[in-house]
Amino acid sequence: MVNMKRIYEELVLTHLKALRQMAFLMGPRQVGKTTLEGKVSEKFPKHFYLSWDNPAERLLFIEGPNAIAAQLGLETISSSRPVLVFDEIHKFGKWKNFLKGFFDKYENQVKLIVTGSARLNLYSRGGDSLMGRYFYYRVHPLSVAEITSPTLIDTEIRALPKPITDADWEALLLFGGFPEPFVQRSKNFSTRLKKMRRDQLFYEDIRDSTRIQEIAQMEMLAELLQNQAAQSLDYQSLSKKVRISADTVRRWIEVLKSFYFCFAIQPWSKNISRSLIKEPKLYLWDWSLVENRGQRNENFVASHLLKAVHLWNDRGFGEYGLYYLRTKEKKEVDFLVVREGKPWFLVEVKTGPSGLSKSLGYFQKITKAQHAFQVTFDLPYVDANCFAEHQPIIVPAKTFLSQLV
Repeated sequence: MVNMKRIYEELVLTHLKALRQMAFLMGPRQVGKTTLEGKVSEKFPKHFYLSWDNPAERLLFIEGPNAIAAQLGLETISSSRPVLVFDEIHKFGKWKNFLKGFFDKYENQVKLIVTGSARLNLYSRGGDSLMGRYFYYRVHPLSVAEITSPTLIDTEIRALPKPITDADWEALLLFGGFPEPFVQRSKNFSTRLKKMRRDQLFYEDIRDSTRIQEIAQMEMLAELLQNQAAQSLDYQSLSKKVRISADTVRRWIEVLKSFYFCFAIQPWSKNISRSLIKEPKLYLWDWSLVENRGQRNENFVASHLLKAVHLWNDRGFGEYGLYYLRTKEKKEVDFLVVREGKPWFLVEVKTGPSGLSKSLGYFQKITKAQHAFQVTFDLPYVDANCFAEHQPIIVPAKTFLSQLV
């Protein structure tokens, strides 16, 4: 267990104290979900943990809600409601019906946390809806802001940036944001853990949960995606290299996205003349897998922005989205964050110092975004609020990222 404070601990604890709904925790393996639910559960007088991956406990799930309630003594009156964690329950074919039945009967006897390393709607094959019975929280790897200020705030942006140490910055870039490799800071440890996570992804999660048999070819596709991170997807080119159809490439990428190997962002086309409208750009959840420095830096920023957008949405601040901008004349800005359907701020990523990108000003004028940032990695931290500026401006990555989540 990695003993470091995560913002999600406060988030889930607040949920359990204030809301009746189940808390769904979703995110990749080893991102810290089990540690998180353990720390939260321990703050309550009684707590239980049941996992579908445990064969003995799996029988309880199959027997149904009443069997679990009897096993845990939920039908006996108690002065406090215990916390019950269902882990990896999405692997149970009838998980939605099971959860609906359990929640409807024992809502007043227990507080429920449901965790999973695949999106909890992945196995949706009919059954009763869980609408109104849960809220979900997407657990991301560590970020600059979570390391420097591991507390929740009531606004989207931190008005006061906070410096990250050089050691933490380098470790985050090199070893990624998954807690254990970040804390260990060992190349050997990180290499071994990556291999284990990769084997679990392909030879446990995907092989056991899908009908895909060509695991070796799917691994080849994943390796190609690592080399093409931060680039537009070319399905035809990938299909030729892996020797599968373009449609199969699309389906397999959707599976990889569902298991938190990668994510894609779409181009923003509203009010953009001659915008690209079909080509998504792809990034990895673990940016340490990206070898090229420029691509890794862009992936690093993409991951930070996605984490911020997800948390703002999950906390109910509003509706947020992450996009990129590119025209057929190849004018481009790496990222656009949208709030309530309207462009909010633009981000162009640069590794070294360079002149201000003309595309920032061009797209800010068209989109009417409030802010336009050229986020540069090889610049020292500056103690200034980036979001106080409204003209296109060059800002250090260390400063900008510390103001997010």
